Formats: sequence, structure tokens, C-alpha cells
Amino acid sequence: MSGPAAGTADAATTTDVVCLGESMVTFLPSQPGRLADVPSFGRGIGGAESNVACALAAAGHRAAWVGRVGADGFGDHLVETIASYGVDTSAVRRDPARPTGIYFRTATDRGTDTHEVAYYRAGSAASAMSPSNVPYEELFAGRVLHLSGITAALSADCLALLRDLTAARPGRPLVSFDVNHRPHLWRGGDADASVLLELARRADLVFVGEDEAEEAWGIVGAEAIRAALPEPAVVVVKRGSAGATVFSGLRPGPRSSNAGGAENAAGGAEGADTVTLVPALRVDVVAAVGAGDAFAAGFLSATLRGLPVRERVRHGHLMAAAVLTVPGDLTDPPARDHADRLAALDDEAWGRLRLGPGWTAADRAPEEVRTP
Repeated sequence: MSGPAAGTADAATTTDVVCLGESMVTFLPSQPGRLADVPSFGRGIGGAESNVACALAAAGHRAAWVGRVGADGFGDHLVETIASYGVDTSAVRRDPARPTGIYFRTATDRGTDTHEVAYYRAGSAASAMSPSNVPYEELFAGRVLHLSGITAALSADCLALLRDLTAARPGRPLVSFDVNHRPHLWRGGDADASVLLELARRADLVFVGEDEAEEAWGIVGAEAIRAALPEPAVVVVKRGSAGATVFSGLRPGPRSSNAGGAENAAGGAEGADTVTLVPALRVDVVAAVGAGDAFAAGFLSATLRGLPVRERVRHGHLMAAAVLTVPGDLTDPPARDHADRLAALDDEAWGRLRLGPGWTAADRAPEEVRTP
């Protein structure tokens, strides 16, 4: 059983993945320390969905990003930078009345108590996305539509948009949903937990961290997460240094009509799951930002290629390792044949891998990134 594959109709001309969400200009600190003490910042870009689109395009797929930015210099920078990765940005809309979002962050890991992020995104152009102003024909033009819970937190209109996009309907592509729970974005109360669970249950493929499931839903453990998400054909539970557990199987009820039989491609009896556990890699981390987006991109890339579930997860780990070994949110992934060689290693060799800065160089053989 290999789990769902993306649709294959018009594969030669169809966009592989369309990603919808907010991208922002991010200001990266010139040195470690509190935001109050950092003297200067370098400019980059940040956005979960555009990160996925850039990584997929850099890996050779036809990727598009759909979003909304201000009619300002920061909007110009975002669109130009994302397009430079080979992403189709033709469906991005410009808002003359609202600005492009920006944020500042410290150099420390997002998971530490010393990490700070200062967002200036309230009232941003992206927060005005709604079912009435996004190009549905562009969103449904791909084999996969990739969404995240971040968009749902931006505004009531954005939440309405995600509910509409995840509704079962004729012509819906395979819907990939990254939970991406960001408590600071929500407007108080427990609404975020129920909304994210609702959206995840309407998707075909779900990415969720074991830690965020516990934080958002009070659910502990991969099996319990799958029990809370019975509908998606595939649920990928990210378990940090322990790796990832994937549940893949047939789910009841029609959801998408042009996803290439996504739900039924899993094989096995209805409701039965195959559980695949894939250990994480050992990585010499430079910056732990953007790894989750890169993992999703690697998994989606391998899904588009119809690879078995184990290889899909391994490609996710490898794509994440590429980002973890550079300072920013984005980097060029390893060449496909290089990644394929590593993903095909036996379990013992995979367990011996240790990846550090520069490991993605095309002339590096698997033996050269192995530790004794």
C-alpha cells in the first residue's frame, strides 16, 4: 500500500501543486540577542505556503503560489523573490488599500523561551482574502491544493475561504493541509483548536506535529491523533527527533472528484490503515526555521512522483535537512538523483547518516555524508 497519489490528468501541462496563503517580508537579525538589542536586520521572505511552493519549484515541480499583497515595495519584493524560484505567481492579487505584512524575529529557535517574533500583519492585504476575491479557477488548476491553518487564523474572511476550499465538491484537487498551529495569531478562546480539527478532517492529506496536536487538542500520541482524524486518506504525524509516523488507508465517502482516485489509491480494506514509521536524520542544525514547510514539500514531491510511503517520508526528512543546515527559511534542495540515492539506503545506512552544512552538493556521494 503506497498511500494516495496526486491526480494525473493532463500531467504534462497541469500545475503540480498550488499553494495558498500569506507570505511576508521577514527581517532577520544580524546577531543573536533580544530584538531590543539587535542593531540591524537583513531582509528575507517568510510564509509557510510560499515556502512549500518555492521548495517544490526548486525540486523541479510545477508550483504556483496564490496570495494577496499590498501595492507596495514589500509586495514587489515578495512576488519577485518567490517567482525567482520558478514559482508561478500570476494569480497573486495586489491590494491598493492594505499593506504587505512584515515581521521581525530573533536568531534563536522558535521552540525556545528566548525566541521573539514581532508581527506587523494586522489588516494586511492577505488578511482580506475571501471566497469572493481569490481566483478559484487558479486554485483548482493543480493536482494538489496545499493549505495551512495559519491562513484560517488571519481573519473571519480567511477562515470562510478555507472552509469553502476544503468542502467536498466536484473538481476539487487533492487537498493537503498542514495544521501549523500558531496560538498567537488566534483571537482568543478555544476556537482555534476546533477550527483546525474541522479543517484537517476535511482534507485528504494532513501534516501535524505531535507537539502541536497536544497543545491544540490535548491529544497525546500518533495513534490518538489518527483516531481524531479518521477521514483523511493520509495523516503524517511529525515527531521531531523521533521521526514521523504515517497512517495511510481508505477513508469512507467521496471528497474529491479529480484527485486521481486519491482516497482509493491507498489500497487495502475500507478503514484499514498501514502504519509507516520512519526515523529522522541526524542533522547539524544551523537554524531550525522552515523545516516543517520543507518536510511537507519533500513529502509532496515524492507523492507527486508516486513513490512508496517510506520514501515520501525520507524525502521529507531530506528536504527538511537541507533547510536546517542553512540560516534562512529557504535553500536549494539536493539534486533529485542525490536525494533518491539517500532515500533508497537500507535502514542501517539511513541510521548512520549525519548531515551538515554543504551536504546537498551534487557531487557528494552518500558515503561522504555518513558518520562512523
